[in-house]
Amino acid sequence: MNIRTVSTTPFSDQKPGTSGLRKKVPVFKQPHYLENFVQSIFDSIAAPKGATLALGGDGRYFNREAIQIILKMAAANGFGKVLVGQGGILSTPSASCVIRKYKTFGGIILSASHNPGGADGDFGIKFNSSNGGPATETVTEAIFARSKLISSYRILDAADVALDQLGETMLGEMKVRVFDPVSDYAELMESLFDFAAIRAMLQGGFRIKFDAMHAVNGPYAKEIFEKRLGTTSNSVMNTIPLEDFGGGHPDPNLTYAHELVDILYGDNAPDFGAASDGDGDRNMILGKHFFVTPSDSLAVLAANATLIKGYTQGLAGIARSMPTSAAADRVAQALNIPCFETPTGWKFFGNLMDAGKVTLCGEESFGTSSDHVREKDGLWAVLFWLNVLAVRKQSVETIVREHWAKFGRNFYSRFDYEGLPTEVANGVMNHLRDSFAALTGKQFGKYAVKTCDDFCYTDPVDGSVSKNQGIRILFSDGSRIVFRLSGTGTEGATLRVYLEAYEADVARHPLDAQVALKELIDIALDISELRSRTGREQPTVIT
Repeated sequence: MNIRTVSTTPFSDQKPGTSGLRKKVPVFKQPHYLENFVQSIFDSIAAPKGATLALGGDGRYFNREAIQIILKMAAANGFGKVLVGQGGILSTPSASCVIRKYKTFGGIILSASHNPGGADGDFGIKFNSSNGGPATETVTEAIFARSKLISSYRILDAADVALDQLGETMLGEMKVRVFDPVSDYAELMESLFDFAAIRAMLQGGFRIKFDAMHAVNGPYAKEIFEKRLGTTSNSVMNTIPLEDFGGGHPDPNLTYAHELVDILYGDNAPDFGAASDGDGDRNMILGKHFFVTPSDSLAVLAANATLIKGYTQGLAGIARSMPTSAAADRVAQALNIPCFETPTGWKFFGNLMDAGKVTLCGEESFGTSSDHVREKDGLWAVLFWLNVLAVRKQSVETIVREHWAKFGRNFYSRFDYEGLPTEVANGVMNHLRDSFAALTGKQFGKYAVKTCDDFCYTDPVDGSVSKNQGIRILFSDGSRIVFRLSGTGTEGATLRVYLEAYEADVARHPLDAQVALKELIDIALDISELRSRTGREQPTVIT
């Protein structure tokens, strides 16, 4: 076996987004494309010779081939050991768990998260640092800068590694350990939650349905729900990870997880439903005929945290992304702990958790987690909810309505306009920025605009500044409209509109969110000129 140095030329489009580099599979399959980016990672992270790397992905199309390439490049670049999930499978929160438990230098995660898979679908790659969290903007900018200058990459000539066989092999001078991707993570969950209490609830007739969406969490769900918690086999669905996610869109929301939604809103519905996404880091929570918004989920979990084994000591603080509703802020205020508002992107929570400033964090895009790892964690959120339900012995709906009665309800919704021409989406955002002065102080029915801005965040730990993180239209009563371009798509642009209105009156809490927010929705469409500028009468997805 010998190490080859392969001449190459840069690609101009390898700038990582919110969660790494995401492109269509055919883009990644171009000669040198993946190799260029991987070499750019290795050139930028300054790993010491003999360092250990974690590696795995969500099982989507091209996952196994990419892992073989990365293993051979890691061997050629001086790594001493790579821990790779069996079959190339490793959920994103599990990867964070493994990086932290085994103190690896970092990890490479192959995932496009909730994006569709298949031969013509999406693929993604990102580097997670030694704390288990996504690389900081400083690191991703260095990777991008290197990708624009790269002239060669190093790779080992060797046979492929047997990914399905547990154990250790040598790849040149590098050791490759193929490990069970589920066991470490399952043990961590069992240390945080009262599995005995959850098991007793489930065996007492409480029925659940978990949808793995033919994605990475299938094996994790079978191990945890069936083997460790003793649920029946029909409590989990779509558990076999498929390269194309069974032709579905592995995004756990009301639109794409419609099979689960139909079950929870149907006759003889189970008591609890949940789904996770392609790489296992997102979650959707449902009760019987009841949907829990991700913003409310974070707030409810925070309010009930001391009921949970792993959090009885209380919370250091809470963090939420800027577009996420302020429901968690009200809980933090009641608990007399800080609540941090950050840009979208889990890496911003990592600094706060590493500094001991927050325990729980969440994003409205169906991501919730705690400081047990440094990633969103879908199954963690599901188990947290089940533990709360086991302790309180109430329904999902009752717990949420009691929460609203105590803290008030933040009516909340998100409109996604997917696949817009980039120049059109940018045009909407530029129009809004140009309208700040005219909008400030303007009255729209009962809503008066207090101020407008483009959200800027100064990290309280390292002092770094992140600008242009989303346009906020803030009203005098605390209501908000937020416009933001998503960084997770691979085609065109996704424009997201977030709408929030606070309601203290319990009599109005049963209102449907779209009804309660109708006036704000009309204002958002009016001031953005969204319909005329995009030609879209309706959003692609409403959550």
